[in-house]
Amino acid sequence: MGANKIHPDQMYIEGLAANDSAIIQSIYKKFVPKVVFFVMNNSGDKDQAQDIVQEVMLLLFNQAKTNTLKLTCPFDAYFFLLCKRKWLNEFKKTSNKGVTIHEDIVSMNESAIELIGQTEEFDERQQLFDTMFQKLGDKCQELLKLSFSIKSMEEVAEKLNVTYGYVRKKKSLCVGQLTQWIQEAKNFNSLKNN
Repeated sequence: MGANKIHPDQMYIEGLAANDSAIIQSIYKKFVPKVVFFVMNNSGDKDQAQDIVQEVMLLLFNQAKTNTLKLTCPFDAYFFLLCKRKWLNEFKKTSNKGVTIHEDIVSMNESAIELIGQTEEFDERQQLFDTMFQKLGDKCQELLKLSFSIKSMEEVAEKLNVTYGYVRKKKSLCVGQLTQWIQEAKNFNSLKNN
């Protein structure tokens, strides 16, 4: 993918990362109606379409914040395909019928399909991390959340009203436990190799 140029629509990804309300409104105005129309024409309703859009927007926001999403195709194709696949997967889970995803020629943009794969992998990794993070005790969660947002461990210790040595040792134990649970998860190896 290194040969692919960054598409001018990267501005939408950067706008999401910056939580730019004008960009977000623009996405809702330009791209969401197509998704709503698709979901409603494929056994869904407007509320379900809005749920799919919200999930995808949150996923894109999280991926954009990590600076790993480099758009190499039009945002429209990427966003629509991502929403479409999420809806069809959701529909497959709740429906007793098998669902086959037929990609129409218009949406068969190789760059979009490659990006979708990366985004879906990111989503799986994020879900695995979130699930295992929730298993940690409250103290570990609080300590790790603070250490993610505050870079100085001295500040973290001060905020928690404990010693610097305690914070370092506790963080090490918490990260160790989290890492162990993630590595023991049955889907870890498939995610690690991607």
